[in-house]
Amino acid sequence: MGEEEESLAILRRHVMNELLDTERAYVEELLCVLEGYAAEMDNPLMAHLISTGLQNKKNILFGNMEEIYHFHNRIFLRELESCIDCPELVGRCFLERMEEFQIYEKYCQNKPRSESLWRQCSDCPFFQECQKKLDHKLSLDSYLLKPVQRITKYQLLLKEMLKYSKHCEGAEDLQEALSSILGILKAVNDSMHLIAITGYDGNLGDLGKLLMQGSFSVWTDHKKGHTKVKELARFKPMQRHLFLHEKAVLFCKKREENGEGYEKAPSFSYKQSLNMTAVGITENVKGDTKKFEIWYNAREEVYIIQAPTPEIKAAWVNEIRKVLTSQLQACREASQHRALEQSHSLEHHHHHH
Repeated sequence: MGEEEESLAILRRHVMNELLDTERAYVEELLCVLEGYAAEMDNPLMAHLISTGLQNKKNILFGNMEEIYHFHNRIFLRELESCIDCPELVGRCFLERMEEFQIYEKYCQNKPRSESLWRQCSDCPFFQECQKKLDHKLSLDSYLLKPVQRITKYQLLLKEMLKYSKHCEGAEDLQEALSSILGILKAVNDSMHLIAITGYDGNLGDLGKLLMQGSFSVWTDHKKGHTKVKELARFKPMQRHLFLHEKAVLFCKKREENGEGYEKAPSFSYKQSLNMTAVGITENVKGDTKKFEIWYNAREEVYIIQAPTPEIKAAWVNEIRKVLTSQLQACREASQHRALEQSHSLEHHHHHH
């Protein structure tokens, strides 16, 4: 083993130790919360401290934290421990359990509900009492954040491990595990944003998969006003957060809440949605590589959209194109299907005469 090899092996062991130490601490913390808060909600001696707004809301507050705890305590921690002598093979542990990691998406989909319940009830004496018994410096909401932080931590640790395992046999697995965790992180972010859209009447689930989301400057031009697009440049753009779904694009306004990161999930107030079946797109708006145009109902409404960077613009234009193309495809298939059915029923008709 060369000197460099040796030092890489030492670094890999360091990463492995951190992974294991933090995993044990994480399991410990989850157990603390489940015993010190969740179980106490069912304790008759604590009932008098629980405000009416909090009654029977255990599942909303904690989501599927128990499921997450059992997975790590019974399964994942042990599997990580089995890699202690060959840390570079830890990618495999993650890959074999990717299915189970879906429990994090479930946890995060519930997170906005949990947060708004916490905001309403955080001053409930029950929480103070539990926190005092546990002797915790931090209040419960910090602990409810742990699962989200854990997934983020895995991503960092896998990145580190990969850096020191470039030429090891587990490198491909590590890369794939990292990509999978990043995929889950993206889903986690999307689901935590999604549910915070207020003022939308319909069911967001009916809009199909969320493909993209992001913040843009938007100028609008409605035919009714007969404004020339040239004049639009003078108007101040609106800041809008766009959610592109398979069936519609939603325009929302981001409501800023103080607080960093996940403590206060951002919330969005719904402004309007455009059904993808009536949307058209112009990829280039002259004079600006960051702008594109979405128009609606044969240019009755035109939205000029400016992305933060040309790359983001390209990604959106690309994704919108894909949606429109697959719609066209579906349309063609449906009409072919109808044509077929008609010719069949005609044949049928002739036979009877």
